[in-house]
Amino acid sequence: MQDKIIIKGAREHNLKNISLELPRNKMIVFTGLSGSGKSSLAFDTIFAEGQRRYIESLSAYARQFLGKMDKPDVDEIEGLAPAISIDQKAHSANPRSTVATITEIYDYLRVLFARVGEPFCPVCKKKIQKMTVQEMVDVVLQKLEKEKIKSEDKLIIFSPIIRGRKGEYYQLLYDLYNKGFSEVAVDGKAHKLSEKIKLSRYKQHDIDLVIRKLTIAYPIQDNKVLQKELSEAIETSLEESDGLVKIAMPSGENILLSSKYSCPNDNFAFPEIEPRLFSFNSPYGACEYCHGIGTKFIFSDEVCPKCLGKRLKTEALHVLIGEKNINDVVNMSISEAVDFFSGLKLSAKQKEIAEAALREIKNRLTFMLDVGLNYLTLNRKAGTLSGGEAQRIRLASQVGSRLVGALYVLDEPTIGLHQRDNERLLKTLSELRDIGNTVIVVEHDEDTILMSDYMVDIGPSAGKNGGEIMAIGTLQEVLKNKNSLTAKYLRGELKVPMPESRRKNIKEKIVISGATEHNLKNIKVEIPLKKFVCLTGVSGSGKSTLMNDILYRAASKKINHSEARPGAYKKIEGLSYIDRVIVVDQSAIGRTPRSNPATYTGCWTYIRELFSTTPEARARGYKVGRFSFNRPGGRCEHCEGNGTIAIEMHFLPTVYVKCDVCKGKRFDRETLEIRYKGKNIADILDMEIDEADEFFKNIPHISDKLKVLRQVGLGYLELGQGAPTLSGGEAQRVKLAKELSKYYSLRFRQGLSRSLYLLDEPTVGLHYDDVKKLVAVLQELVSAGNTVLIIEHNLDIIKNADYIIDLGPEGGDKGGEIIATGTPEEVARMPKSYTGQYLRKVLGI
Repeated sequence: MQDKIIIKGAREHNLKNISLELPRNKMIVFTGLSGSGKSSLAFDTIFAEGQRRYIESLSAYARQFLGKMDKPDVDEIEGLAPAISIDQKAHSANPRSTVATITEIYDYLRVLFARVGEPFCPVCKKKIQKMTVQEMVDVVLQKLEKEKIKSEDKLIIFSPIIRGRKGEYYQLLYDLYNKGFSEVAVDGKAHKLSEKIKLSRYKQHDIDLVIRKLTIAYPIQDNKVLQKELSEAIETSLEESDGLVKIAMPSGENILLSSKYSCPNDNFAFPEIEPRLFSFNSPYGACEYCHGIGTKFIFSDEVCPKCLGKRLKTEALHVLIGEKNINDVVNMSISEAVDFFSGLKLSAKQKEIAEAALREIKNRLTFMLDVGLNYLTLNRKAGTLSGGEAQRIRLASQVGSRLVGALYVLDEPTIGLHQRDNERLLKTLSELRDIGNTVIVVEHDEDTILMSDYMVDIGPSAGKNGGEIMAIGTLQEVLKNKNSLTAKYLRGELKVPMPESRRKNIKEKIVISGATEHNLKNIKVEIPLKKFVCLTGVSGSGKSTLMNDILYRAASKKINHSEARPGAYKKIEGLSYIDRVIVVDQSAIGRTPRSNPATYTGCWTYIRELFSTTPEARARGYKVGRFSFNRPGGRCEHCEGNGTIAIEMHFLPTVYVKCDVCKGKRFDRETLEIRYKGKNIADILDMEIDEADEFFKNIPHISDKLKVLRQVGLGYLELGQGAPTLSGGEAQRVKLAKELSKYYSLRFRQGLSRSLYLLDEPTVGLHYDDVKKLVAVLQELVSAGNTVLIIEHNLDIIKNADYIIDLGPEGGDKGGEIIATGTPEEVARMPKSYTGQYLRKVLGI
């Protein structure tokens, strides 16, 4: 097998016809400035070609559902292995999607509980054993003894053929008739099999086959004929229904018995204990009231009154392993689940049956433990995970599959990880490499760069000024390269500067007392105002809970009269010192290509107004609306102004293809004839922000907003770049730019210096040089009298803080305490602080 991946003539996006060779079965880091072309090479070229080749290798039948994938703009790629992408794309907001389902742990749990779980009666709580035919006969006879039998009373033996499944069942009913049976009960109503029985294919049905009707006569216990006929009828029922029998007693009571599991004390019979009984996506196992959602309504916080949020039917919740049901297990954190399965005691037979499922469960749990996700619970909803958490969870499912000979492409897997946990993640990636895989990582983290086998540094700048190979080779080879901006930072020639002084002697502060939400341990937190404050700590220590669930919601409720319920706390003081609270998070700025940096920041409004005032537009009577792609009049109606057509790909993500009418320009021919300085409205959308700022430099309303986008390091983005193509970090910086532009345009009229800005890891996707720009922007905000509170792991950001609040000591239940507070220098001297330990090196203490 070829030992290299050879790429020739890569031109995707801003790549400058580059060619390079990458060693196989190594860990390779792609680095460089934001927008330099790292993702274009890693994901849009290498991974995209690997995915395209895989789809082309499938049968024609499979390809018709997947569609045809365009070849990346590259001349040739040799030595390419099957490629797997693990990126930061939005995770499912489906309330049914959880950590356990994403990692496939829940699938193995369902198998485990179905094969070695022990059922207990929900009524008497006693363990249920399988019943023999004779035991079933005895149960029926004992009940008949207690009833007052009248002459001609009948006992009807049914075989439950269908239980709660959709379908018309013509063939089934016809086959039963041919077997000699004459009657069935469908949804409780009797039907002759000789008649035509019409069933709705969209409705769930219960079909009970009438096996026999027995006339009851005294004496009961000594009636050998009755016992023989009852025994034969039960045996027939068990054969037809695969182990179930339903007895309609003369009193009207129905008894459901099973040759597998049924309680003789309380007449409680389990359905077939199979994996789907434990599935909240199947009617067989899901709670009938909430249909497996766990809440009263979809996306509601109100717990289902029937299952109390457990999602499953009563039967599923009474099958136990190690005195725990499946819901108890998924309520565990990763570290608790590891301990549970490590200490699980099973019989020799159970061990043999459970071996494969247990191995897969333990592998995935151990991996998540190794990448710092020990604090997550297995039932944590996917929609609540950060991009970094979701990426590492997907990585867990891939590692669990133990593929060999694959190419893994990862996008900043260290996002959300404290430096302490980086080593464990990198060890896992090394193991993935060591078993025979190639691992390509797009990353800025120094630990990852230093542990890589091979480096590719792309630059020299971003956007149209990027897309070139600045340095390539081993770490030592790259460090010697004088052209590499990354190497200059690694060698220490360039650094993110430290502030000349920390802001002190400011008495205003927000004090949160008695914070107990999630894992917070009744803490009291003082947040100084008019300072740059960093909230630090290992993953899961309680940072997001404190900032987002308590502080933001409480401040928003007081200032904006929001209805969102704050997390649990006793008292908050000092909110009167702020006039605004703004969250700048990493959620998308929109769901479709219609939303872009130009529309989100508001400069698009001024650009449209500018085009409507051109002589040609005025002569034609074109108003501002003519230059909107959101309304009819000037837009391309074929794609409705999107520039692309969305193609549903069934079980793959939706693909957007260029509109074949407007060729991606969004507007009709007449609108595109209007020009300003030689460019039409589509040309403006295609401009990079750097270029557009120069183009509109004499128009302050537009230029001011563009300058702020450049200031936060986004000059390489196109004005019309669709929201779905922006990373979480890029989306966050677009939001920050919007807020900054408001501040710059209003500060002389109605100062906004009493604002509280809340940011969560804004350094995502940022190179050292970009971090330097971001620090300058944040410091400028604070110098104007605002407060910036930021959750961050990046030491270059943390060392620039005026004040640090360090939470820990660990994540999950072992976190939620204040470990250290003070200036970076003060925290660095505190031995219990993990953050302090890493700060010492950076500060030279």
